[in-house]
Amino acid sequence: MQSRFTNSRAFVRSAMLCSAAVLAIFPVAAMAQGAPAADAADGDAIVVTGSRPIAESEAAALQVQKNSDSLVSVVSSDAAGRLPDQNIAQATGRLPGVAVERDQGQARYISIRGAPNYWTTLSFDGINVVSPEGRDARFDSIPSAIAAQIIVSKAVTPDMPGETVSGNVNVITRSAFDYEGFHFAGKAGYGIAELGNRPQYEGSAVVSTRVPAGEGEIGVLVSGSYYQRAMITDNFETDYERVSQDQRPDSLSRFWAQETENKLYRLTRRNWSLSGRLDWKPNADNSISLRSIYTTFTDDEMRDNFRFDLDDRQGDLVANTAACGTAVNPTPTTTGYADVCIGNTPFQGTIYGIDIRQRSTLRAFEQSIFTNTIEGTHEFGDGWKFNWLGNYTESKDDRSVVGETTWDSPSTRNLRPTVAYDFTDPNLARLRLFTTVQLSSPTRYEAGTPLTDIDSFTKPLASMNILDAVDTTKAYTAKFVVSRETEFLGGDAVLKAGFQFDQRTKTVDESSMALNNATQFATIGISTSYNGFSLDTPFKGKIPMGYTFRYFDADKMRAASDAARTNFTFTPALGNIYDVQEEVMAAYLMGTVRYDWGSAVGGARIERVKNSGTAVATVGTVTGPVTAENTGTLVFPSMHLNFDVDTDKKLRIGFTSGAARADYDQLRPNVVVDDSNQRISGGNPGVKPERSYGVDAYYEYYVQPQGYFMIGAFYKKVEDVLYTSRSTFGSNALDSNGVDRSAYAFSGITNGGSGSVRGVEAAAQFQLEPYVSDLVLPDWMGGFGITANATYNDSEVTKPAILDAAGATISPERKVPLPGTSEVVYNVGAYYEKYGLSVRLQYQNRTAWADGFADNLDSAGDTYWAKDDELDFSARYEISNGIEIYFDAANLLNNPGRRYSDPSNILNAQGVSTPFTNRYTIEWERFGRRYSGGIRVNF
Repeated sequence: MQSRFTNSRAFVRSAMLCSAAVLAIFPVAAMAQGAPAADAADGDAIVVTGSRPIAESEAAALQVQKNSDSLVSVVSSDAAGRLPDQNIAQATGRLPGVAVERDQGQARYISIRGAPNYWTTLSFDGINVVSPEGRDARFDSIPSAIAAQIIVSKAVTPDMPGETVSGNVNVITRSAFDYEGFHFAGKAGYGIAELGNRPQYEGSAVVSTRVPAGEGEIGVLVSGSYYQRAMITDNFETDYERVSQDQRPDSLSRFWAQETENKLYRLTRRNWSLSGRLDWKPNADNSISLRSIYTTFTDDEMRDNFRFDLDDRQGDLVANTAACGTAVNPTPTTTGYADVCIGNTPFQGTIYGIDIRQRSTLRAFEQSIFTNTIEGTHEFGDGWKFNWLGNYTESKDDRSVVGETTWDSPSTRNLRPTVAYDFTDPNLARLRLFTTVQLSSPTRYEAGTPLTDIDSFTKPLASMNILDAVDTTKAYTAKFVVSRETEFLGGDAVLKAGFQFDQRTKTVDESSMALNNATQFATIGISTSYNGFSLDTPFKGKIPMGYTFRYFDADKMRAASDAARTNFTFTPALGNIYDVQEEVMAAYLMGTVRYDWGSAVGGARIERVKNSGTAVATVGTVTGPVTAENTGTLVFPSMHLNFDVDTDKKLRIGFTSGAARADYDQLRPNVVVDDSNQRISGGNPGVKPERSYGVDAYYEYYVQPQGYFMIGAFYKKVEDVLYTSRSTFGSNALDSNGVDRSAYAFSGITNGGSGSVRGVEAAAQFQLEPYVSDLVLPDWMGGFGITANATYNDSEVTKPAILDAAGATISPERKVPLPGTSEVVYNVGAYYEKYGLSVRLQYQNRTAWADGFADNLDSAGDTYWAKDDELDFSARYEISNGIEIYFDAANLLNNPGRRYSDPSNILNAQGVSTPFTNRYTIEWERFGRRYSGGIRVNF
């Protein structure tokens, strides 16, 4: 298909980022923002051919970025309306300063310039959308097929909500006015996940047309997409603890595995979306748009979980501070857990007669977003413009569990396994199973016959649980903006005044059913022997676990669950039932002034936020409703200066401010008081938002005739950092019946100290095509191009001291990095496209980042995710005009996701050194490579 676009030769030259043929993409950059196509006024026609999809989409993205009055990074679709990755998180993760966090190997959360992922907000066409999970915006539930562009704003402006602290990811949907006349694009593909040989299906279609309507036009566009990915995982997880009975020399630096487990998943994930858009442009001064998007993510999961309860008889060990004898006792009277005197260490040893706690879990999770927007823009004489908008969004998070059965070893020790463990390799938890032999009194044990079939050990059915849990968030937005083009402070200006009202209500409804006796099991007809509940199917993964097992039968789980629902009733989970409402009234003033030297954007936003919630509280033996309300007003000033060093170079300097509010579940007024243990837990409606103030300085060079280079620095100061922590309650609000609860230990969200995140980032893009002649190279070499970007972060915040009920210090105040902050994030890509062939190889890497921080020595210290890197390959070939075949290969390195504990920081804060650092692996998973291919059409 060909289309024409009006432009001047000078403007075209300033956009020249590729060869003459690649200049064709320039109209795509404009039309992606809704500009209609037109005939060239000067007689020159720019033809959109889509023959260079990578270079053309990069050119479109860079043009939007260059023309922006604030700091942004952009991913643009190619001429056929495609983005290079399946979901929004994966596509955005290729931009400078953007890091992704994965779940089951699939990109899910986005962190911008080292900030926590909940500082990143999600928008559709400029309207903030609440994720099904809350403020932690999940981007894997949004297929990239719905987007024409993704604009990542790193510098906040007054027309953006104040909760946008580190940045906003704005998904620009397609419009019929992006194309001339009738347009159709479609895709169909099939693939294989290497691990387990599991299938993958994908398909999408976009249909649009423009029809006359009097003097104007109406544009209609509908689209849909479907993606299904079946997979299995290799997994082991180990939880470490400080054992109080271990008092032998050097005990403070020893952390023992309280349990080790394999979580072996068989799962199918699906993304699908439907969207429709109706645009009416009666004339050049007026437009009305009606947009509706429904996107859903489902996760049907079968999980076989084998948990070896190593600390099952921890109390058998008697505390003793003396050094061990020189001879190792081969027949201990204890299970051997945490007993250095029998030769056991935290990483290698034998434990006798331990409990196997096996779980079979069938989950059917679903997350959906249904967002509907009506928007109008009207231009009047003398430079006035009025924009109005209304939006309703409903997000659902269905966390229901169809059924979960638990199979437990009996209490008789010699019916349980003896386990020889070896954790010396951080990438493998090795187990060997033996029968347990009980010797003569006094009771001593030894390992008996080695076994590999875990189902040969007795594990009767202990319980079956069912969960119905749905979180629903309903959000309403009304927005009005008046702007005027005028002269201001000696420049051409656009002055804006805006008002926005948001109301969001999150309602959580949760109930459960627990069956745990023989009569109940007989009623629902479930087998109490695991062999009668399982399949004779071998393990589909590759990790050497040291034992064999049988997968549970999902059909039998569903049948038992249906029978349980027929014969028994659910019990409401009062501690998890609540609703929280948030109302935000915002107003802003903003001015954009353009001069010969560049532009200035400044203004301020004021927001009044009211949070209210209703929940159920349990205090002692009394349970009843509780309500809470909190109101606050914040002002967010910002200023951005953009200097045109020359026609191809820009210097950007900005100041921003923002506030990250606690998530809805953290604001709920649920309170549970445990008098027997003197503990209080729950939400904290009075917690203050995290405040941030940032500055940016960036230099951009749009190299002519083709290329791009950027380098920048940023600094952000943060205050009242949110922590989930334990402290003394310190209030008499919950005292009753003469019980003083002010000294109870409180666990919940609270504000901590201040800190900062600072860093530098750089990016470059070049293609060889414009330089082939000057370098005297053969013409075919012009197809090569490279993209690269890197970000360095340094963050530090104060973690407050943790005190016990008596005021004694459990953990001193210390400095920690911001959660989710990798020190280095970089992307390197190389591509070749010419003669209808387009090939790309892309590598992404982020260094380790903090996941959580320990309050005391009970656990093995702070937790981190290890380095994450991924290599992807894609290729396409145009077999005829508008028809192409493609091939994708993902996760080619097949590196594992690894989370570990590091006790060194908390030990060092208490004057104790440890030689181990990151050897305490607590989670390890591998997912395998994935390959897919298919056909795309574009007419």
